[in-house]
Amino acid sequence: MDFTRFLGAALLLHSLASAEVIRFDNCVPGKLPPGWTVAMTHAGAAPRWEVVRDESTAKPRYVFAQLSRDSTAGRFPLAIWDRIELRDGDVSVAFKTMDGVVDQAAGIVWRYKDPNNYYIVRANAVENNVVLYKVESGVRLSIAPKGLPSRSYGVKHEIPRRKWNTLKIAFKNSSFTVFFNEEQLFETEDRTFSKPGKTGLWTKADSVTYFDEFTVKGK
Repeated sequence: MDFTRFLGAALLLHSLASAEVIRFDNCVPGKLPPGWTVAMTHAGAAPRWEVVRDESTAKPRYVFAQLSRDSTAGRFPLAIWDRIELRDGDVSVAFKTMDGVVDQAAGIVWRYKDPNNYYIVRANAVENNVVLYKVESGVRLSIAPKGLPSRSYGVKHEIPRRKWNTLKIAFKNSSFTVFFNEEQLFETEDRTFSKPGKTGLWTKADSVTYFDEFTVKGK
Protein backbone atom coordinates (compact mmCIF):
# COMPACT_ATOMS: atom_id res chain seq x y z
CA MET A 1 0.00 0.00 0.00
CA ASP A 2 1.47 3.43 -0.93
CA PHE A 3 1.61 6.25 1.62
CA THR A 4 -1.43 8.12 0.27
CA ARG A 5 -3.63 5.06 0.42
CA PHE A 6 -2.26 4.17 3.86
CA LEU A 7 -3.04 7.68 5.15
CA GLY A 8 -6.56 7.53 3.71
CA ALA A 9 -7.19 4.17 5.34
CA ALA A 10 -5.85 5.45 8.66
CA LEU A 11 -8.10 8.50 8.54
CA LEU A 12 -11.11 6.34 7.73
CA LEU A 13 -10.37 4.01 10.65
CA HIS A 14 -9.98 7.02 12.94
CA SER A 15 -13.32 8.49 11.83
CA LEU A 16 -15.05 5.16 12.39
CA ALA A 17 -13.49 4.71 15.82
CA SER A 18 -14.93 8.06 16.95
CA ALA A 19 -18.36 9.39 16.13
CA GLU A 20 -18.61 11.55 13.02
CA VAL A 21 -21.25 14.26 13.47
CA ILE A 22 -22.63 15.89 10.33
CA ARG A 23 -24.17 19.34 10.84
CA PHE A 24 -25.43 21.76 8.21
CA ASP A 25 -24.65 25.26 9.54
CA ASN A 26 -21.94 25.84 6.92
CA CYS A 27 -23.95 24.46 3.98
CA VAL A 28 -25.58 26.54 1.25
CA PRO A 29 -29.32 27.13 1.89
CA GLY A 30 -31.58 25.74 -0.84
CA LYS A 31 -28.97 23.20 -1.93
CA LEU A 32 -28.13 19.58 -1.22
CA PRO A 33 -25.22 19.43 1.24
CA PRO A 34 -21.93 17.85 0.12
CA GLY A 35 -21.67 14.08 0.50
CA TRP A 36 -25.37 13.33 0.11
CA THR A 37 -27.33 11.67 -2.72
CA VAL A 38 -31.11 11.79 -3.16
CA ALA A 39 -33.05 8.61 -3.96
CA MET A 40 -36.59 7.27 -3.56
CA THR A 41 -38.30 3.95 -3.01
CA HIS A 42 -41.41 3.48 -5.20
CA ALA A 43 -43.08 5.96 -7.53
CA GLY A 44 -44.31 9.49 -6.98
CA ALA A 45 -43.15 13.08 -7.25
CA ALA A 46 -39.42 13.65 -6.85
CA PRO A 47 -38.09 14.21 -3.33
CA ARG A 48 -36.94 17.70 -2.40
CA TRP A 49 -34.05 17.58 0.04
CA GLU A 50 -32.23 20.82 0.81
CA VAL A 51 -30.67 22.91 3.55
CA VAL A 52 -33.09 25.34 5.23
CA ARG A 53 -32.96 27.80 8.11
CA ASP A 54 -34.90 26.68 11.17
CA GLU A 55 -36.32 29.84 12.73
CA SER A 56 -38.35 28.07 15.41
CA THR A 57 -35.63 27.90 18.04
CA ALA A 58 -34.12 30.64 20.21
CA LYS A 59 -30.93 30.33 18.18
CA PRO A 60 -31.85 29.79 14.50
CA ARG A 61 -29.72 27.22 12.66
CA TYR A 62 -29.42 25.57 9.28
CA VAL A 63 -30.76 22.02 9.01
CA PHE A 64 -31.34 19.36 6.34
CA ALA A 65 -34.98 19.07 5.28
CA GLN A 66 -37.27 17.00 3.09
CA LEU A 67 -39.83 19.48 1.73
CA SER A 68 -41.81 17.72 -1.03
CA ARG A 69 -45.48 17.11 -0.22
CA ASP A 70 -46.60 14.33 -2.57
CA SER A 71 -49.22 12.39 -0.61
CA THR A 72 -48.59 9.02 -2.32
CA ALA A 73 -48.71 6.69 0.71
CA GLY A 74 -46.05 4.21 -0.47
CA ARG A 75 -43.51 6.85 -1.52
CA PHE A 76 -40.30 6.95 0.53
CA PRO A 77 -37.86 9.84 -0.09
CA LEU A 78 -34.25 9.00 0.82
CA ALA A 79 -31.11 11.04 1.43
CA ILE A 80 -28.03 8.78 1.46
CA TRP A 81 -24.72 9.67 3.14
CA ASP A 82 -22.20 8.51 0.54
CA ARG A 83 -18.92 8.83 2.42
CA ILE A 84 -18.96 5.78 4.71
CA GLU A 85 -20.17 2.19 4.45
CA LEU A 86 -20.76 0.23 7.66
CA ARG A 87 -21.64 -3.29 8.62
CA ASP A 88 -21.77 -2.65 12.37
CA GLY A 89 -22.16 0.63 14.21
CA ASP A 90 -24.45 3.31 15.62
CA VAL A 91 -26.36 5.97 13.69
CA SER A 92 -28.44 8.71 15.28
CA VAL A 93 -30.14 11.89 14.14
CA ALA A 94 -32.05 14.80 15.59
CA PHE A 95 -35.34 15.36 13.80
CA LYS A 96 -38.43 17.54 13.91
CA THR A 97 -41.65 16.71 12.07
CA MET A 98 -42.99 19.96 10.62
CA ASP A 99 -46.02 19.07 8.48
CA GLY A 100 -47.87 16.32 6.65
CA VAL A 101 -51.46 15.11 6.34
CA VAL A 102 -50.86 11.49 5.32
CA ASP A 103 -47.71 11.11 7.45
CA GLN A 104 -45.23 12.95 9.61
CA ALA A 105 -42.29 10.56 9.69
CA ALA A 106 -38.53 10.52 10.19
CA GLY A 107 -36.25 7.53 9.69
CA ILE A 108 -32.68 6.24 9.64
CA VAL A 109 -31.46 3.90 6.89
CA TRP A 110 -28.53 1.48 7.30
CA ARG A 111 -26.84 -1.32 5.33
CA TYR A 112 -28.27 0.46 2.30
CA LYS A 113 -27.55 -1.31 -0.98
CA ASP A 114 -29.92 0.57 -3.31
CA PRO A 115 -33.38 2.25 -3.10
CA ASN A 116 -35.05 -1.17 -2.94
CA ASN A 117 -32.81 -2.93 -0.40
CA TYR A 118 -32.01 -1.62 3.09
CA TYR A 119 -33.01 -1.53 6.76
CA ILE A 120 -34.91 1.41 8.19
CA VAL A 121 -36.22 2.46 11.60
CA ARG A 122 -38.69 5.29 11.69
CA ALA A 123 -40.70 7.40 14.14
CA ASN A 124 -44.17 8.53 13.07
CA ALA A 125 -45.89 11.51 14.72
CA VAL A 126 -49.28 10.66 13.18
CA GLU A 127 -49.32 7.04 14.40
CA ASN A 128 -47.24 7.78 17.54
CA ASN A 129 -45.06 4.71 17.15
CA VAL A 130 -41.54 3.59 16.27
CA VAL A 131 -41.16 0.69 13.82
CA LEU A 132 -38.16 -1.15 12.33
CA TYR A 133 -38.44 -2.56 8.79
CA LYS A 134 -36.47 -4.22 6.06
CA VAL A 135 -37.04 -3.15 2.47
CA GLU A 136 -36.18 -6.12 0.27
CA SER A 137 -36.67 -5.97 -3.51
CA GLY A 138 -38.87 -2.93 -2.92
CA VAL A 139 -41.16 -4.67 -0.41
CA ARG A 140 -41.28 -3.13 3.07
CA LEU A 141 -41.83 -5.59 5.93
CA SER A 142 -41.89 -4.70 9.64
CA ILE A 143 -39.70 -6.74 12.01
CA ALA A 144 -41.30 -7.42 15.40
CA PRO A 145 -39.47 -6.45 18.61
CA LYS A 146 -38.01 -9.29 20.64
CA GLY A 147 -40.36 -10.65 23.26
CA LEU A 148 -43.50 -9.64 21.38
CA PRO A 149 -45.69 -11.70 19.01
CA SER A 150 -44.31 -12.07 15.47
CA ARG A 151 -47.06 -9.85 14.04
CA SER A 152 -46.31 -6.97 16.43
CA TYR A 153 -45.88 -3.61 14.70
CA GLY A 154 -43.07 -1.78 16.48
CA VAL A 155 -43.90 -0.07 19.77
CA LYS A 156 -46.32 2.71 20.65
CA HIS A 157 -44.59 5.90 21.77
CA GLU A 158 -45.55 9.57 21.69
CA ILE A 159 -43.64 11.43 18.97
CA PRO A 160 -43.95 15.16 19.76
CA ARG A 161 -44.67 17.26 16.67
CA ARG A 162 -42.69 20.39 15.81
CA LYS A 163 -40.17 19.60 18.54
CA TRP A 164 -36.64 18.27 18.23
CA ASN A 165 -36.30 14.57 19.08
CA THR A 166 -33.53 12.03 18.58
CA LEU A 167 -33.71 8.61 16.96
CA LYS A 168 -30.86 6.08 17.15
CA ILE A 169 -30.15 2.61 15.81
CA ALA A 170 -27.30 0.38 17.04
CA PHE A 171 -26.57 -2.58 14.79
CA LYS A 172 -24.13 -5.47 15.13
CA ASN A 173 -24.32 -8.67 13.12
CA SER A 174 -28.04 -9.58 13.09
CA SER A 175 -28.95 -7.66 16.27
CA PHE A 176 -30.53 -4.19 16.23
CA THR A 177 -31.35 -1.89 19.17
CA VAL A 178 -33.63 1.15 18.83
CA PHE A 179 -33.48 4.29 20.99
CA PHE A 180 -35.77 7.34 21.11
CA ASN A 181 -34.65 10.44 23.01
CA GLU A 182 -31.92 8.28 24.61
CA GLU A 183 -34.45 5.76 25.91
CA GLN A 184 -33.98 2.18 24.70
CA LEU A 185 -37.29 1.14 23.14
CA PHE A 186 -36.70 -2.37 21.82
CA GLU A 187 -34.35 -4.92 20.28
CA THR A 188 -34.89 -7.09 17.27
CA GLU A 189 -33.00 -9.44 14.97
CA ASP A 190 -32.82 -10.12 11.24
CA ARG A 191 -30.27 -11.68 8.86
CA THR A 192 -31.46 -10.41 5.47
CA PHE A 193 -28.69 -7.84 4.88
CA SER A 194 -25.34 -8.85 6.36
CA LYS A 195 -22.88 -6.87 4.21
CA PRO A 196 -21.67 -3.29 4.80
CA GLY A 197 -23.82 -0.57 3.32
CA LYS A 198 -24.42 3.14 3.39
CA THR A 199 -26.53 5.01 5.92
CA GLY A 200 -28.96 7.86 5.46
CA LEU A 201 -32.31 9.49 6.12
CA TRP A 202 -35.87 8.53 5.19
CA THR A 203 -39.32 10.09 5.11
CA LYS A 204 -42.71 8.97 3.85
CA ALA A 205 -45.43 10.43 1.60
CA ASP A 206 -46.05 14.14 2.36
CA SER A 207 -43.88 14.31 5.49
CA VAL A 208 -42.05 17.63 5.82
CA THR A 209 -39.25 16.82 8.24
CA TYR A 210 -36.15 18.65 9.50
CA PHE A 211 -32.94 16.76 10.40
CA ASP A 212 -29.72 17.76 12.14
CA GLU A 213 -26.70 16.25 13.91
CA PHE A 214 -26.55 13.09 11.82
CA THR A 215 -24.06 11.01 13.81
CA VAL A 216 -22.30 7.88 12.55
CA LYS A 217 -20.00 5.61 14.52
CA GLY A 218 -18.53 2.34 13.26
CA LYS A 219 -17.63 -0.67 15.39
